[in-house]
Amino acid sequence: PMIRMRNPWGNEAEWNGPWSDSSPEWRYIPEDQKQEIGLTFDRDGEFWMSFQDFLNHFDRVEICNLSPDSLTEEQQNSGKRRWEMSMFEGEWTQGMTAGGCRNFLDTFWHNPQYVITLMDPDEDDDDGKCTVIVALMQKNRRSKRNMGMECLTIGFAIYHLTDEDMQTKPQGLSFFKYRASVGRSPHFINTREVCARFKLPPGHYLIVPSTFDPNEEGEFVIRVFSETQNNMESFQYY
Repeated sequence: PMIRMRNPWGNEAEWNGPWSDSSPEWRYIPEDQKQEIGLTFDRDGEFWMSFQDFLNHFDRVEICNLSPDSLTEEQQNSGKRRWEMSMFEGEWTQGMTAGGCRNFLDTFWHNPQYVITLMDPDEDDDDGKCTVIVALMQKNRRSKRNMGMECLTIGFAIYHLTDEDMQTKPQGLSFFKYRASVGRSPHFINTREVCARFKLPPGHYLIVPSTFDPNEEGEFVIRVFSETQNNMESFQYY
């Protein structure tokens, strides 16, 4: 197996091992196959390498999920499946909506709450589940770093909602006291964005973004991606 790669800067810095632009392995590949894969030997940062070499030299992969508005009109009309996205902006306000993480149960429920409804399972999922990606990003922190404003320690938790739960919005202290989350961010961390992928059955879910400690103020954007249609609502205690 082969993998096609590109360095982020698109310059002359490329892999120079087997299957690199100048390697002899390409001499044994027919021209029509080279054209089929769009092979070029430019100083553009793009190169090929064997999958085994990829495993030997890389130990981490990050996946960027493109929002629908990043696609061209031609791509959107191609008939291929694309991610559905819901997005809300919010903020944590001291003494109001900055409740801290689940460790602070008495105030956790004061955090902004978002209800997401997953309509249908993925088309190719035999277990009848939905692929969901939740991304929580804090706003305007890096641009104000010179003013001493560092990134907050952030994360989120996901709870399943029954039809009866849906009659109460937002959820109060008793809900979080007796319910366990069905998903959460891998950890609370002081980075610009935290993101996680989940497989959940169709239904209603509550997403609670928070800082780790209560009363830390900041603005954020929360995005939910799914392979099938989703509906998302925002609720706040205050």
